[in-house]
Amino acid sequence: MNVKPIVVATDGSESSSAAIRWAAREAQRRALPLRITHVFDWEWGEARYDMSHHVLDLARGQAEQVTADAVNEARRVAPRLEVTTDPVLGHPAARLIGDSGTGRMMVLGSRGRGGFGSLLLGSVGQRVATHAACPVVVVRGRGDVTHGPVVAGVDDSPAAYGVLETAFDAAASQNCALEIVRAFLPPPPVTMSKAPAVLHLPTPEADAEERVALEDRLAPWRTKFPDVPVTVVLTHQSIASVLVAASRRARLVIVGSRGHGVIAGTLLGSAGLQLLHHADCPVHIVRTRS
Repeated sequence: MNVKPIVVATDGSESSSAAIRWAAREAQRRALPLRITHVFDWEWGEARYDMSHHVLDLARGQAEQVTADAVNEARRVAPRLEVTTDPVLGHPAARLIGDSGTGRMMVLGSRGRGGFGSLLLGSVGQRVATHAACPVVVVRGRGDVTHGPVVAGVDDSPAAYGVLETAFDAAASQNCALEIVRAFLPPPPVTMSKAPAVLHLPTPEADAEERVALEDRLAPWRTKFPDVPVTVVLTHQSIASVLVAASRRARLVIVGSRGHGVIAGTLLGSAGLQLLHHADCPVHIVRTRS
């Protein structure tokens, strides 16, 4: 039986080195193989006149060196890990998205060698995180952090099941606490539907109802993972701002992907996009199952 590996992309940057270390630890934790991929392009303006393929051979040689260095980085944190390399020619985002169905998870750094310094997340990373066929982890901020809780943002969408499954498994296998964050604002009463927004305030009763509903949803997972300490946080603030703040003390933040639509913000959700740009720890985007 073929076992899907964890796939990590590298371009030789420090950001991708952090992603390699994270992916190697995760592969070791899950007893999965690790595949290191490097997508390299070459300058077509020069290559079209290179009948001896010198430019392509040079680019391929550099790609093989990048992946060889990445293997050394992975084995530095996971010496007995099964590692393969896959340097391929093409456009990075397109190739990584196309290959994402072959992996259990795809891991990326937050910034590559190219792009604009003012962008907090590289364009390749955002496209892959938005469109990949498998779960994606973007390693950013304190990429090597191994302390603090796992934090998961949940709502009432179908994606919440996958988020909870991933979050409880991660906390259990890493022997750490789990923090579940739920942001909500109750709808106003029908009689107040045209009242000023300032009157649309949550009440203690509404908070209590929401907590009961959330605890009902968590009950099967608490039973399945009885040793995982769970803290529930209900908030009326923006879920994105709460999760970004939590990322400063967390080892991993987990959110879902809606998995429908054609616009990046619809596919990923505003909370996921803000985390990918501002989180201070790795961010795990869970794909909604068909």
